Amino acid sequence: MEPKKKGMSLIAKQKAAGWAFLTPATIMIAVMSFYPMIRAFILSLQTGKGANYRFTGFSNYARMFEDRVFLRSVGNTFFYLAIQVPIMLVLAILLAQLLNNKDLRFKGFFRTCVFLPCATSLVSYAIIFRFLFAQDGLVNNALVKIGLLDQGYNFLGTAWSAKMVIIIALIWRWTGYNMVFYLAGLQNIEYSVYEAAKIDGANGWKTFWGITVPLLKPTIIMTFIMSINGTLQLFDESVNLTNGGPANATITMSHYIYNTCFLRAPNFGYGSAMAFFVFIIVAILAFINLKVGDTRD
Repeated sequence: MEPKKKGMSLIAKQKAAGWAFLTPATIMIAVMSFYPMIRAFILSLQTGKGANYRFTGFSNYARMFEDRVFLRSVGNTFFYLAIQVPIMLVLAILLAQLLNNKDLRFKGFFRTCVFLPCATSLVSYAIIFRFLFAQDGLVNNALVKIGLLDQGYNFLGTAWSAKMVIIIALIWRWTGYNMVFYLAGLQNIEYSVYEAAKIDGANGWKTFWGITVPLLKPTIIMTFIMSINGTLQLFDESVNLTNGGPANATITMSHYIYNTCFLRAPNFGYGSAMAFFVFIIVAILAFINLKVGDTRD
């Protein structure tokens, strides 16, 4: 009889190799993500300064619902979310559909032009928009010259117009980013499907709603969740465009958390509670989107 071969089997070696690759990433995620989350939750149950913290239970969470500035920041953030995300995603899908046309010339150039804004630094593009919409900026000068305004309008000093500037900036910055995902999804759809629909008499609108949107549904859900996550953590535009003004009319949750933790009188316990509140909202909305988008029986 032949002696039994010693050592691991091929399947065991494959499993060991898989764990060898996963373990470093798992440790890094645990150390850099999950441990800070746990520490932040513990800190959110405490109040104090420096090294002197005392346990106060959920008093920081109760304080949030009495804090008018925080409640205003929540309202502002959801206002941006409700207007900017749908417009941005619809534009991204339409642009992807247009730039996926096999007969379109210079497709690479047009795709680059649409994607280029998202390659711009967050701080840089916010400052550019701040100068564009200043009272003596390009937008006001153009509106005065064509006769729509008698003098420069203070876009960033008025609550509703400052919010609109932030929304315009977000749409300009992130539409191309989402368009890339939709473009990748469209290129995975066989062109013969569209040709068959055309033979059956379906026009462009019916083809879009009957073929393109259903087949892009996983991508749409993914970009929707990513956009919600990003908008709820909106920070750069609020800080660099308007600094939360006028009178906290444009401040976002992340901006207010930053102010609470690092400006004025730092309060890391209260800031951690607000950050955990944002985390819970993101998790709930992501779960709802996944459930709504899941069509499996």
